[in-house]
Amino acid sequence: MSGRTDHTDSRLALYDPTRHEALRASAWDAVRARTTIDEIVRDAEAHFSPDRYWPLHPRDLAPDDDPNLPATTLYFGACGVIWALHYLQARGAARLERDYLDQLDALRERNRAWLASIGSQDFAAYLMGDTPIRMLAYGATRSEADAKALATLIDDNREHPARELMWGAPGTLLAALCLYELTGDERWAAQFRDTAAVLWSQLEWSEKHECAFWTQDLYGHRTNYLDAVHGFVAAAAPILRGAHLLPAADRDAWLSCIANTMQRSVTRDGPFANWRVFLDTPPGRAPLYLMQFCHGAPGFVICLADHPDAALDPLLLAAGETIWKAGPLTKGANLCHGTGGNGYAFLKLYRRSGDPVWLERARAFAMHGIEQVAAEREHYGHGRYSLWTGDIGFAIYLWDCLHGAAAFPTLDVFYP
Repeated sequence: MSGRTDHTDSRLALYDPTRHEALRASAWDAVRARTTIDEIVRDAEAHFSPDRYWPLHPRDLAPDDDPNLPATTLYFGACGVIWALHYLQARGAARLERDYLDQLDALRERNRAWLASIGSQDFAAYLMGDTPIRMLAYGATRSEADAKALATLIDDNREHPARELMWGAPGTLLAALCLYELTGDERWAAQFRDTAAVLWSQLEWSEKHECAFWTQDLYGHRTNYLDAVHGFVAAAAPILRGAHLLPAADRDAWLSCIANTMQRSVTRDGPFANWRVFLDTPPGRAPLYLMQFCHGAPGFVICLADHPDAALDPLLLAAGETIWKAGPLTKGANLCHGTGGNGYAFLKLYRRSGDPVWLERARAFAMHGIEQVAAEREHYGHGRYSLWTGDIGFAIYLWDCLHGAAAFPTLDVFYP
């Protein structure tokens, strides 16, 4: 296991304080949490357009993005908002004014047009492609045509070189698992096992760190990310959830592999712990430590808190203490790199340990996030309409805080 960092103040080296802000000391208010969920849902419904879906938020636009193309993806577009609205309704958290599932055929075509505009044919991508749009349609109709299309997407993505959640086989591994959980159909379990076998065959071994890892071919670069979107942990989450579908020897090998990489790649400082962005830092650069779902301890806790090995408890709890020490993120309340996403780590630790302090901390982050949502809406004049980077994902976090649940949207649950 790796030890302390080389910095004099190693605790500060575990995260960048400039990316965080002081926690506002607001008492937990269940009524306000429910009211905020209602406000977010009403705002989303009021701003929907069949032509444009939802207004693009400045924070979700890169400098070279075409602002005239509607956002369509599960990650930060219409698919994710539609999924979230119907999920909240199914959970009893909202009552919608209309059904948005009639948009799915057109949405799939528009999403393909967006992919074409960036030179991509990654239609199977879980967070960016056809797969979640087809999954929504299949959940509503159980159409065999959608089932066959999904089976083809999962098959076609099995050898994708990215080996991460957003574009690669771990995303379609997760899709196969969700489809199996919905239907109990063995064909999805077989696809889960087949994809897991390919990922196992692609593991590499680091003599330096004495652990397994994947190389990701992503955006024209070869890297070895560790994180919960683009890295090792992104595949570990569906493997853990679907471990019961694997032969016993394969299941045990996976559980040992995941635990070992988690332990060998961590950086500890007394009661604190975090994971660097890359297993091997690129030459000439200092190790990079972030503290958000997509890079760092929150993603590790969220993805690995269901690992059955109790020997991991001290490491998970140390990660939780570091998330709490760092405080809320300045990038808003969102799930991917915001306060709500970090708060889900506390909910996971509450479910694993039963210690109410973690639920209290999750709810403290929830109250802070409520203020962040309100401030951003006032600043920009409307909400941020995105599941992973916007308000609707935070609304789901509030609902889980109300009930002490810990189902991270579209990672732990797709079909309610």
